[in-house]
Amino acid sequence: MTPLRQRMIEDMELRNLSPKTIKNYVNNVSRFARHFGKSPEVLGPEAIRTYLLYLVQERQVAWGTYKQALAALRFLYRNTLHRGDIVQDVRCPRPERHLPEVLSFDEVRRFFQAVHSFKHRTILMTAYAAGLRISEAVRLRVCDIDSQRMVIRVVQGKRNKDRYTLLSPLLLQMLRHYWWAARPVDWLFLGPSRIKPITVSTVQRVCRDACNEAGLDKDVTPHMLRHSFATHLLEAGTELRVIQELLGHASQRTTAIYTHVSTHLIGRTRSPLELLHEQDQADTPKEDS
Repeated sequence: MTPLRQRMIEDMELRNLSPKTIKNYVNNVSRFARHFGKSPEVLGPEAIRTYLLYLVQERQVAWGTYKQALAALRFLYRNTLHRGDIVQDVRCPRPERHLPEVLSFDEVRRFFQAVHSFKHRTILMTAYAAGLRISEAVRLRVCDIDSQRMVIRVVQGKRNKDRYTLLSPLLLQMLRHYWWAARPVDWLFLGPSRIKPITVSTVQRVCRDACNEAGLDKDVTPHMLRHSFATHLLEAGTELRVIQELLGHASQRTTAIYTHVSTHLIGRTRSPLELLHEQDQADTPKEDS
């Protein structure tokens, strides 16, 4: 390991970045250095610009991948090399806006009916019923299920923030059945070794298999269950602020995207044309009979 990499890792650990973020930043900086065959210490703003253009124009990476690469370089130059002026004027382009895809209640029902493993059905039900990211669901511990207060504790979620989300009585009943069958001690959802938790890739594969068996025309992912959780709550009248807290969003602007997805809310909204017609009807004098 080079001294620069070691110093950058230490800087990230001092700022309490998650292990996943640390690994991501190190990999992005390594790819940047390999692209030029030089240490980032001797590369300047023109090299950064050239590399970012390469990602966009030649590799045509997704916006999220571009954003991660830029964040890693910003951290390196600002915090480790103390040359923040190099990345000061580098901007992240505005991404194309895509509305999240959600499942209807009928699609959710058909999807779960196609998940035959009780353990797999339970973890996916937990993700849907509590609005969890799949990375959060697989790392739940038995002690995170609080049946006294009817909440689930999410430890070190995104941005290393703890939060609580709701524990449905129906989900609690299912989790109790699962606990009696599996008898987990620490990790709630165990992998084959019964030492480590189930992996994200395993749950993603289960989703694909269930989607195919159910004959759904959507590519169901664990994150789509989270989108569906938020949209179904919104359509049931739950306040946006409450949904924001349950999802662990830092900004309500992120949560507000579900108002654009909710077809029920759109369907209940009256067009100004209808209101205009009603106003015209009210202003029209009625003829005496």
